Amino acid sequence: MKEYADPDLDPPGVIRRAAAGAWHVPSGLWFLIRNPSLWPTALLPVLTALGCLVAGLLLGAFAGEWLEGRVAHLRPVGGILGLVLTLTLWVGALSAGLALGLAVALLLAAPLLDRLSRLTERKVRGGWADQSDGLRWEIVQALRGSLYLLLRAPFVFLLGLVPILGPVLALGWGAHALALQQTDMALTRRGFEFARRRLWHRRYRAESIGFGLAGLLLLLIPLADLLIAPVLAVGATLLVMEIEGEA
Repeated sequence: MKEYADPDLDPPGVIRRAAAGAWHVPSGLWFLIRNPSLWPTALLPVLTALGCLVAGLLLGAFAGEWLEGRVAHLRPVGGILGLVLTLTLWVGALSAGLALGLAVALLLAAPLLDRLSRLTERKVRGGWADQSDGLRWEIVQALRGSLYLLLRAPFVFLLGLVPILGPVLALGWGAHALALQQTDMALTRRGFEFARRRLWHRRYRAESIGFGLAGLLLLLIPLADLLIAPVLAVGATLLVMEIEGEA
């Protein structure tokens, strides 16, 4: 998957590559189910994600109610157009709240998710990559990635509240941010500094966006959404290993 060295084989198209990236989300879930030894490490991130997602959903509900009142007050709209406007506003508000809650949950559970990522690598290849410049360097790189996402989280939240077009744009950016955050652990262990990690996602943009969109869609599946934090950590690790030719 890393290179298409055979001149007789055409490289896969964008849709196929995006589907390959998306597949690593259910693959991460299946890998987690098949390895009970990982369950204790995954438990606390599950509880953290549950609390943050509920808080994000409530925040989105309050924002949707407030915005609906403001829109109705400023420009009363009736009929089908009014219904579409209301639905897109609520979808955007709730989606933005969930995305914000997920970002906070992944940040709070980062140390445990990093351990889960390492254990996943060890099960697949007998050990994990260790090409970084030490713990201090890894902490600095992790902070840079977290700040990059946190500073943009309010923008994504507000973008999702824009009727009709806003939720679509917020979904795309949210997918990119989610993939960037979840692959940080595996790429940092391979010596990728922040700028190089961003270039990696540009090169494999289709796989990255596909993975991120599948992760956001997992939020819509009852019960499966509770496992989203460890599932994404495992799936992102498997994605990086496959693209780097290690799986």
